[in-house]
Amino acid sequence: MAVRYQIDGATSAAISASVEAGIRSGALQPGATLPAVRALAAELTVSPATVARAYQELRQRGLVVTAGRHGTRVRPRPPVASSRAALHPTPAPGSRDLSRGQPDLRLLPPLGPHLAALAAEVGPPVGYAETAVLPAFAEAARQRLTADGVPAEEVTVTTGALDGIERLLAAHLRPGDAVAVEDPGWANLLDLVAAAGLRPVGVPVDEAGPTVTGVRDALALGARALVVTSRAQNPTGAAVTADRAAALRELLAGRHDLLLIEDDHAAELASVALHPLAGATPNWAFVRSVSKPFGPDLRLAVLTGDETTVARVAGRARVGAGWVSTVLQRLVLSLWRDPATAALVRRAGREYDRRRAALLAALADRGLTGYGRTGINVWLPVPDETAVVTALRDAGWPVAPGALFRIGAGPGVRITVSALDDAEVGPLADAIAGALCPSGPAGFAA
Repeated sequence: MAVRYQIDGATSAAISASVEAGIRSGALQPGATLPAVRALAAELTVSPATVARAYQELRQRGLVVTAGRHGTRVRPRPPVASSRAALHPTPAPGSRDLSRGQPDLRLLPPLGPHLAALAAEVGPPVGYAETAVLPAFAEAARQRLTADGVPAEEVTVTTGALDGIERLLAAHLRPGDAVAVEDPGWANLLDLVAAAGLRPVGVPVDEAGPTVTGVRDALALGARALVVTSRAQNPTGAAVTADRAAALRELLAGRHDLLLIEDDHAAELASVALHPLAGATPNWAFVRSVSKPFGPDLRLAVLTGDETTVARVAGRARVGAGWVSTVLQRLVLSLWRDPATAALVRRAGREYDRRRAALLAALADRGLTGYGRTGINVWLPVPDETAVVTALRDAGWPVAPGALFRIGAGPGVRITVSALDDAEVGPLADAIAGALCPSGPAGFAA
């Protein structure tokens, strides 16, 4: 059913601007269906080609998506600021919001003592010429990566993992190029790919990571980049195993036409060993964020890769944002060096494992199969996302709809367990069981 918002315009540019204005004002909500091309053309007395061009521009900018017989819809998270918080409305009083995907703030290490120490240690102000990757920070990053089997001769710093991935894609690809992404996969990455005018190619995921067949199919479809989550995959909790890494390395060996990007956002929180693909292709990068272990407000990620790729990312940053604050680099370096902080991070990782296992067990007791080998989320395949999300919201348990995370994978919901208390596990599992039939699908792509 078409939306009520009145789209206007006599040219493709005016029509696309009208749609964008509707999204910005909140009149066109995420998921809203736009009128069919011919219907809107007749209403505006313009040619269907004019409307088609407007919709094409909106698709290229990542504001809308064409969903076959379901028509053209506003993306779940279009890259334009809205006056309404449509994606994350304020939870109802008394509800327990499990939709956000963030770490438990109670388990993050305190920053105060480190900030106080830095205030005493930081010397005189530095100027533009002195701002770069601090040598001590770069050396510490190399040591940590090398210890995990990641070659790290070249190192730079970006403002978080997604910033690093965006710079990597921009350095190697052009609008219209195909990018192989996990399906279901990280919603922010899917939004970024759409906003950059790139074409996502979904790669099925199982508990061992992206499937070999899925990656092979994506390569056959012309993928010029492949993004792999090493551990704690969002939303399924998958982690690349040694066997899967070996098989993917064999498949990718010598692919000069492919940029390989690995995202190890869980980093120190992960309880499973890292099995990197780094170096499997001539053009590669490995990105490790500090946000999950040390705090979402620490917008910093370490990026390593082949010499050309790292040089492109660092060079592009130099003519744009410039650098990541050396004050922030010093703070992260202080956290890395502190044994007490390391112990707190290990404790948080064990706690997330325990909470995730508790919910999976509770679901299994009720005949439901969830997935979450690592990380802070549980992925639950469901027959009808809308019905389950609505039922759980009404029961006081908001969860994230799977539509945010998937391209062609089957429906599901993502449940963030990071802050889930022991006493809440049973009632939550009961609410989930009451929201759907106990005999759910058997895999991620069902």
